[in-house]
Amino acid sequence: MNHRTSRRNFLGSAAGIAGLSALEVRPAAAVIEPEPWGIKLGVATYSFRSFDRARTIEMIQALHTPWISIKDVHLKQNIPAAEIEAGAKELRDAGLKIMSGGNVDMKETSIEGLRKHFEYAKAAGMPMMVCAPAHDNLKLIESLVKEYNIKIAIHNHGPEDKQFPTPQSVLEAVRGLDPRCGLCMDAGHSARAGADVVKSIAEAGPRLFDMHIKDLGNFQDKNSQVPVGEGIMPIPAIFKELKKIRYQGCVNLEYEIDAKDPLPGMQKSFAYMRGVLAGLASA
Repeated sequence: MNHRTSRRNFLGSAAGIAGLSALEVRPAAAVIEPEPWGIKLGVATYSFRSFDRARTIEMIQALHTPWISIKDVHLKQNIPAAEIEAGAKELRDAGLKIMSGGNVDMKETSIEGLRKHFEYAKAAGMPMMVCAPAHDNLKLIESLVKEYNIKIAIHNHGPEDKQFPTPQSVLEAVRGLDPRCGLCMDAGHSARAGADVVKSIAEAGPRLFDMHIKDLGNFQDKNSQVPVGEGIMPIPAIFKELKKIRYQGCVNLEYEIDAKDPLPGMQKSFAYMRGVLAGLASA
């Protein structure tokens, strides 16, 4: 498949809704409409790691989406529960919906060492944590998943990750675990590790809980990230496969470049993805 050709087929739709990326900030609840084709486009707030929570809220509102996966830089884990609750309320009062938190490092080797992460998620009202565990503590984590009724979505981090480089490595690890233990698939890291992103979605099926979307100019180069639609990631095919498996989670933009000024590139990314979804919905 020629991914660049597929992109061109959708560029007209993307351009037609580019006005959605206007810079003005309005209350999120006043501007949100369902995304075309029933796909939830959200934000991994790691994209705004250089900014405090108040400014991050403003920029997410400018993207016209309520769905967020909150990074601890915007809602600290090592603060009293009452402060976590207050911070989460600030986000919700701004019209944002905390769908998950993370990435949360979970390398502790005891139940009590791991419990703090679940207490954090509970205080924040997170239904799920995107996490980086180890193979040898998964059964302990599973017991806490059952106790707290909070999902975990193990994040694959590409060829540098010695624990979970690919979606397949996560799926193998969670096979046989509680159904609330699943995968957060990072499209960029998956492609860099040699996985076929579209086929990996099909393989994951109901174990795919969350997705980090990004685009790369070169699947062998971690530093080749570009706004979504400007690289070689097969975005239309990804959305088609998510629809096929009846995916219920979010597709969260994780924009790791332009750390000091991420909003313009993120707006381009949302405009492109919404254009693709509009094109698919009208096909």
